[in-house]
Amino acid sequence: MPSYNKVILMGNLTRDPELRVTPSGANICKISIATSRRYKTQSGEEREETTFIDVDCFGRQAEIISKYFTKGKPILVEGRLRYDQWESKNGEKRSKLTVTLENFQFVGSRQDNEFSDSGGYESHSPLPRTKTPKSNEPPPPSPPESSSPRNDMEEDVPF
Repeated sequence: MPSYNKVILMGNLTRDPELRVTPSGANICKISIATSRRYKTQSGEEREETTFIDVDCFGRQAEIISKYFTKGKPILVEGRLRYDQWESKNGEKRSKLTVTLENFQFVGSRQDNEFSDSGGYESHSPLPRTKTPKSNEPPPPSPPESSSPRNDMEEDVPF
């Protein structure tokens, strides 16, 4: 059966990131973000609904987040939902949904994010990046024009 598990969220950190390093040297960072939604009730009253989401980050991304983010900073996260289940000390069954981070972006102005060279929006993905041309590099060559004879009917079509 096909399935798809992708989450994209943007919000503010509700607390400072908590970085742990496992005995094997792997970085694990736990963050929590708050996302808000404003809406009007049927009576016209404006309300705001806030949702708090726990996010688990791993590897180099965990290290970067713990270094550059603090409580209140905005972040955009991409990841997948994970359903955790456990039993409490009292024997109660507990569960919650968390997000496992796959990619994130710094969000905000450059003054907010002095560490970003891209005007406040910088992606951190485990996927390889493509090379962006430098401003002094010539643009890539244009594709060659077709050598087929041009049809004059194309100009007469009204749409």
